[in-house]
Amino acid sequence: MTKKFFNKLTQVVTKFTFHFVAFSILIFSTQAMSYQQVSKAQIAAFQKMSPSQQKALAKSMGFDISNIGDIGNISKQLSGTGIDSQPIVNTKITPRASQVDQKRSSDKQIESLGQMKELKPFGYDVFANSPQTFSPTMDIAIPAGYIVAPGDKISIQVFGKESDELELEVNREGQIVFPTHGPFAVAGLSFSEMKRLLIAKIKEKVLGVDVVIGMASLRSMRVFVLGAAFKPGPYNLSSLSSIIHAVFAAGGISDIGSLRNIQLKRSGKLIKTLDLYDLLIQGDSSNDVLLQSGDVVFIPPVGKVVSIDGEVRRPAIYELATGDDFASVLAMAGGLLPSAYAKSTFIERYNQNDLRSIVNVDFTNDKQLLSKAQAGDFIRVMKAADMFSQSITLIGALTRPGKYQWQQGQRVTDLLPHVNSHTLDNADLNYSLIIREIDQARNIEVLQFGLAKAITNPESEDNFLLKANDKLLVFSRVSQLYESSLSLDMLAYTQEELFKKEQKLAKDKFKTKQFWQKYDHPNKIAEIEVDKTTKLANQSIVQISGGDIEEKVNVKELTLFSRQRLLMPIIQKLKNQGGSGQPIQLIEIDGSVKFPGVYPLVRNGRVDDLIAAAGGLNESAYLARAEITRNQVHSQFVSKRSISVNLTAALQGEENDNILLQSKDRLNIHKIPAWSENHVIELRGEFVFPGKYTIRRGENLSDLIAKAGGFTPFAHQEGSVFTRVKLKELELQNLIKLSGDLRIEMASKSLSDSDYSQSYSDVQTMLNDLTKLKPVGRLVINLPKVVKDNDYDILLEGGDALYVPTLKNSVNVIGQVQVTSSHIYDKSLTAQDYLAQSGGSKKRADEGRVYIIAANGSIKLMDNSNWFASNAGDNMKPGDTVVVPLDSEYMNNLTLWTSATTIMYNTAIAIAAISGL
Repeated sequence: MTKKFFNKLTQVVTKFTFHFVAFSILIFSTQAMSYQQVSKAQIAAFQKMSPSQQKALAKSMGFDISNIGDIGNISKQLSGTGIDSQPIVNTKITPRASQVDQKRSSDKQIESLGQMKELKPFGYDVFANSPQTFSPTMDIAIPAGYIVAPGDKISIQVFGKESDELELEVNREGQIVFPTHGPFAVAGLSFSEMKRLLIAKIKEKVLGVDVVIGMASLRSMRVFVLGAAFKPGPYNLSSLSSIIHAVFAAGGISDIGSLRNIQLKRSGKLIKTLDLYDLLIQGDSSNDVLLQSGDVVFIPPVGKVVSIDGEVRRPAIYELATGDDFASVLAMAGGLLPSAYAKSTFIERYNQNDLRSIVNVDFTNDKQLLSKAQAGDFIRVMKAADMFSQSITLIGALTRPGKYQWQQGQRVTDLLPHVNSHTLDNADLNYSLIIREIDQARNIEVLQFGLAKAITNPESEDNFLLKANDKLLVFSRVSQLYESSLSLDMLAYTQEELFKKEQKLAKDKFKTKQFWQKYDHPNKIAEIEVDKTTKLANQSIVQISGGDIEEKVNVKELTLFSRQRLLMPIIQKLKNQGGSGQPIQLIEIDGSVKFPGVYPLVRNGRVDDLIAAAGGLNESAYLARAEITRNQVHSQFVSKRSISVNLTAALQGEENDNILLQSKDRLNIHKIPAWSENHVIELRGEFVFPGKYTIRRGENLSDLIAKAGGFTPFAHQEGSVFTRVKLKELELQNLIKLSGDLRIEMASKSLSDSDYSQSYSDVQTMLNDLTKLKPVGRLVINLPKVVKDNDYDILLEGGDALYVPTLKNSVNVIGQVQVTSSHIYDKSLTAQDYLAQSGGSKKRADEGRVYIIAANGSIKLMDNSNWFASNAGDNMKPGDTVVVPLDSEYMNNLTLWTSATTIMYNTAIAIAAISGL
C-alpha cells in the first residue's frame, strides 16, 4: 500500500471522528514501508469500532479486511512505529476457529428444535481450528536428512589441543567461512553429510582436536499454498516445515478442497502426494515430507464423495480414493456400532437414468462388502430392533427390576427367591401378574399368582413355569403418594435430619402453591393447603374402618407401582385385543374392597382371584352374599343375569360359589347394613362434657346435648354457632357462581360503559380474593328453643358441629360509624343509643339500611314498627352487633347540586319551548 491510501484514510477519519478511523495494511513482501502518522485519538476511536463497522469502512476504501493483520499491529503502524525489514518467519493468518464455533453453535440450536443433524465432511474441522500462528517445534533434534541451504546458522565447537566456539551462517554461495581455515561448501548437503565433511576438514587442518557440529538456527523459506486452501498465497515458514505445516499455516482446506490428494510440486514437477486420511484415521504421517524454499503445496478440488449415516461410530461425508469399496468406507467411519442392523443396509444411489435408486447391501457378507462404492452414494446403516430375545422382565415394587436372562425350566422363585432381599417394603405379596405373549400378533394372556405363596411353597401352582419374554408385575400395597411416606423407617433419623427434611418439604410445597396462584387455579391451591397426612391423623375410627366415602384419587397422586398405573397399559392392550367373537378379557369389582376397579381376566380366574386382585375385602364387607352381574349374548340381543355367591364359601374354595369368571363380569361386594350409619358430631364450648360423639341414625340435637350433660352455668346459648358440612359445600358453590356472575357483569359493563375505569387486573384480583373466602356453613338456630321445644329439634348429620361460647355482656357496633367499638350491654339502651355512643354515622353511611346481627346469627332490620317503639330496649340482646352499611350511591354536595341545577335548567328550557308554541 502507498502513502496515498493513508492520506485518504486520514481525511475520512477526520470527517467521521465519532464513528470511524481508517486502517489497512496488506503484507506480501518483506520490504520496509513508512506511513503518515495518524493521531492517537483516531486510533482509539478505531479500536472502539465494531467489526462490522471496520469491515464496512475498509470495503468502502477498496480493501479486504480479511487480508489485514491484527488491530494491535496496525495501531502501532498507524502511530508511526512502522515495521522492520526483517523477514517474516511465521505469516499471521486468520483462523476459521471462530467461524466453525459459530456454525457448531447454530447446529446445536437447530438440533434443539428437533431437526435432523446434517452430515459434515470429515476432517475439515481439524485444520479449521488451527491457531492464529502455526510453526513446527524448534527444540527438537535436527533430522539427519535435513538439507542445508543459505540462511542456516551452523554451530561449531572445537576442543582438545585448541578450543574454539563458532556460529557461522551459510552465505548465498552455499559456503560457511572459517576465519582461520577458509570457506567450505555445505549447501545441498544433508545435515549428517555436512557434519562428516566439517569434522574431517577441521581435523585435517588441526591435529589433536575433537569437533561437535550442530545447528544454531534455521533459515526461513517462502512456500506457496495454492488451490482449494482456505487462504491461498505465499507463506514464510521455518525450514523444518512440512506439507501439513503449510496446510495449517494457510488456515486449513476450504469446503471444496481435497484431503486425499494434496500435491507437493517443486520446479514444476510433482514430488509427493499426501493423503491426510492416513494422518486423521490411522495417525500415519510417514508420507509427510519437509519443504524447500519455492515449493508449491497444491490442494485440488475434492474428488468423489460418499455419505454414511446411522449406526456407525463416525457418520460423515468421506472422500473416496481409487478402488475404495464399502469395507473401506466402513473403516473410515470407524466401523459399525453394536446396535447396527448390518444385514440390510440401504444405499441411495443415482442410476443411469439420473434417478435415485435404493440398493440393499449385507455388510455381514464379505463379498458384498468388497463391492465398489460409487460417487454420491448415501449409505444408511439402520438400527437393530429394541426388542429383547429370550429374556424375562421384572416390573414394579422390586429391589432390582429390569431384564433378566430366561433359561429353560425357570420358575418364579428362581428370579425372586426371597421377599426381603428382592421386594420393596410396600410390595403386595398376594397379587402379582405374568403377562405372556401367545401368538405372533403379540396378543397377550394374563396369569395371576401370589408371590408369598410361591416363595413359601415352591411346589404350589403360584410358582409358575416361565416362558421366554414373560413380564412379571409386582404391585404396591399403597396407591397414593402420601401413603408411601407413612413408614417408621422414614423417621429413623436424628432430630436435626428430620427438621431439614421438613424444611425441604415446606419449601417445595410453597413453590408449588406459588405456581398455582400465578396461574389462577384455586382448586389446586386448596388441594395443596390440605395436608393429607394430617387429615389421615385426624380421622376417627369410623372413618378409618370405612365409614366415609373415599375421595377419587388424581392420577398424578398415584404411586409409581400402584394398581392403577401398572394396569393401564395392560387394560388398554386387552381392550384393543377385543373384537367380534373375541370378548374383552376384562372384569370389574366394586364395593367394600380396598382397590375397586377394572382388572384383567386372568386364565382360569375365579371369584377369590378377583378379590385378591382388589387387595382383599374391607372390614365392612358383607360375607353372606355378593352379586355377580354377567352379560349373556344371544343370537340377536344381550341380556343381564345376576348371580348370588356366598363370599365365605368362595374364599374357602368351594366351586359352587367360587365360580369361574367370564368377560365383563362385575362383582359387587355389599357392605354390612348400617355399617356406615355411624356419624361423628363435635360439641365444643360450654358443655359439661364437650368432645366428639358418635350418633346413630335419626338422633336429634337435643338428645346429643342431654348425652353431653347439658350446658355449664356460663353458657351463652343465644350465641351458639351450628355448622354443617353440606352447607359449607353449598356456600362454596355459591361463591364460585357469584364470582362467575361478577366477571360477566364487569366485562359487560366495561364494553357498554365508556366511563368504566376499573382495570382488568384489579377486577381479576378482586374475584380471586372472593374465591379464597372460606365458607362457614352456619345454620342459624334458636338453641334455647331447641332444648325446650321438641317440635323445633334438629336432625343431626355426620360432620355437624355445635359451638356454645361463654356468656357475653357486650354489644358491638361496626361499619360506617365514627369509631368501631363494643359497649357494655344495658337493657335500657336502644340500637340508636349504641350508635350514638360510637360517635354516630359517617357521611357515607346508609342510615336507612342499618341492621342488627343477633348473637345466634339471625338478622333484624331497624324500622319504626319494631325498633323505635316505646319498649325498643328489649329488642337488644347481649352479643348482638349493630351494622351500619356503606352507601354505594353516595354523591358529594357539589356533584349533587351540579346535577340538580342541570336538571332544573333543562326543565326550564323545555317549559319555555312549550309555552312558545
